[in-house]
Amino acid sequence: MTQRRLARIVPGMPTSDGAGVRIRRSLGQGPGARLDPFLMLDELGSDDAADYMAGFPTHPHRGFETVTYMLEGRMRHRDHMGNEGLLQDGGLQWMSAGRGIMHSEMPEQTSGRMQGFQLWINLPAAEKMKDPSYEDIQADRIPERTLPGGGLARILAGDAHIGGEAVTGPVSGISTQPLFLDLRLPAGGRFEHRIPPGHSGFFYVYRGAVGVPGGGVNDGLVEHGNAGVLSDGEVVAFEAASDVGLLLLAARPLGEPVVQYGPFVMNSREEIEQALRDYQAGTLAGEARQGLRAGA
Repeated sequence: MTQRRLARIVPGMPTSDGAGVRIRRSLGQGPGARLDPFLMLDELGSDDAADYMAGFPTHPHRGFETVTYMLEGRMRHRDHMGNEGLLQDGGLQWMSAGRGIMHSEMPEQTSGRMQGFQLWINLPAAEKMKDPSYEDIQADRIPERTLPGGGLARILAGDAHIGGEAVTGPVSGISTQPLFLDLRLPAGGRFEHRIPPGHSGFFYVYRGAVGVPGGGVNDGLVEHGNAGVLSDGEVVAFEAASDVGLLLLAARPLGEPVVQYGPFVMNSREEIEQALRDYQAGTLAGEARQGLRAGA
């Protein structure tokens, strides 16, 4: 089987989002830092409440999916459809904005560590104007498997093969066929997994440092706070240079034009202009938007 190598490193850059939440952004710093269909990956990680307490007040999205994964902390979600959920340690939220959604994500703690991630995945043109949807997945619904030789895998989305066992995550049926794994490896630990040829693949190191055997840029080594983009191939392997935590992501690329203006991701400038008109008119997410304003 063809081994995937480390094709490039996308350094995580400190920035802020929402009402001033301090984050580290790897994918999504600009058009050249995307990986079809992945648009953006942010990490929030701090022990200082001042870095996260402002949260993400009500804001719009259209044309893509947002995936929030919490390692530690508590975040409250509310949206214009009347959904409300509390994302806690180890939990996952999968939201498809579709034609439009208005939502907020606000911390429900005033001290302690908060660490989590938000991933944006593009929707194909045929699905960009579908009805929005939302699902909160608590930690006990996410399968975990001990890895041969030590370590742990959490299967958040897609089909994984761990120690000869097929394991399916709680998120499936997505047109881009995403694979989303959270891997924890001890120093010297090794993990190998198949990824369909032609699917885009990358990983993000949130603790320690990991190597990709077979080399590539930087001799295949990626350290904490950076993303590693993988070459095409059939299988990826990791060797932990220290105690390591990493996210492994892969999906089917769309091969469609991407035009982004802040929280709107469409296929043409005209569609972006329509999204802006709809937002300004209060109809981006339908009439229910007004209900969210009144109840916020």
